Amino acid sequence: MYIKKILWAIALIGLVIFGVIAYYIYGAMFQPNTKFNTKTEYIYVPSNATYNDVRAQLIPLLEDIDKFDALANQKKYTTNIKAGRFAITKGMNNNDIINSIRSKNLPIKIAFNNQNNLTDLAGRISTQIEADSIELYNAMIDEAFLSKNGFSKATALGMYLPNSYEFFWNTSAETFRDRMLKEYNRFWTDSRKAKAKQLNLSPNEVITLASIVHEESKQADEQPRVAGVYLNRLKIGMPLQADPTLKFAAYQLPKYKNTIIRRVLNVHKEINSPYNTYKNSGLPPGLIAMPDLSAIKAVLNPEKHNYLYFAADAKRIGYHKFAKTLGQHNNNAREYQSYLSSQGINK
Repeated sequence: MYIKKILWAIALIGLVIFGVIAYYIYGAMFQPNTKFNTKTEYIYVPSNATYNDVRAQLIPLLEDIDKFDALANQKKYTTNIKAGRFAITKGMNNNDIINSIRSKNLPIKIAFNNQNNLTDLAGRISTQIEADSIELYNAMIDEAFLSKNGFSKATALGMYLPNSYEFFWNTSAETFRDRMLKEYNRFWTDSRKAKAKQLNLSPNEVITLASIVHEESKQADEQPRVAGVYLNRLKIGMPLQADPTLKFAAYQLPKYKNTIIRRVLNVHKEINSPYNTYKNSGLPPGLIAMPDLSAIKAVLNPEKHNYLYFAADAKRIGYHKFAKTLGQHNNNAREYQSYLSSQGINK
């Protein structure tokens, strides 16, 4: 009888202990453990992160980090960290949180446009993915990569077509660059290559010309006409005489660093640079800025006309007046120069 009581007592104690353990396990696994008020929060786990790195991001988001630690250790998450961007939704339990940050890397949308150079582009992308700007820039100018794929440092910017793209946050610099090459090759369909060939231009030359067109006019409805002017000049061997290329050439010189050229002057036309399209015939060596897709498409689908000149329109800011003769052009140019002077714009 006495032994039975002892056995019953041991059994009851065991049940209590089991119940406590079960309750603790249930609480650690299935009870909600978030303390933020928003619908969703995100953590960003870098490549080669440790559990302590992840834990530091979770502490502000969780009610009980100790219970999370216990379950993370039990499920071996502490030794199997995955890099990426992960969502934690309000009311999640520890089990769901671990499942999310272990296997549900969420893609992000990155976007870029109107970057003046590869340095600016690398800086822009580095704010959106894990790779830093130095890693990105070095990948972009890698000589072996450029040579293998038909680019130079002067034309490399043209490989990056402005748009929105989906990436994982933990994308490396090389992976980003290689994906952009695929997007570039996808853009250059057989139809677009055929149009470029009809213009006696390579894809790189199309985008170089598009960068000039884009700097001349941001108006998508006018860009095909501007493109037509430059193509007409190329056909007859006339210098492009594009003011944006003079600005680009000037900005490479120390005296023009950190300045804004609002008015192109004769002194700028004397700058000794392959980008000076007043002194040099044909296209410059590469892009002067990143063109919008509209400008690239404008070069491939130019307006057919006999215009050889254009000048900014003082009455329609952002647009231009076009001319077939130098005399007409000079009248248009004088009108705009008078407008600039009236506005006190002298340089």
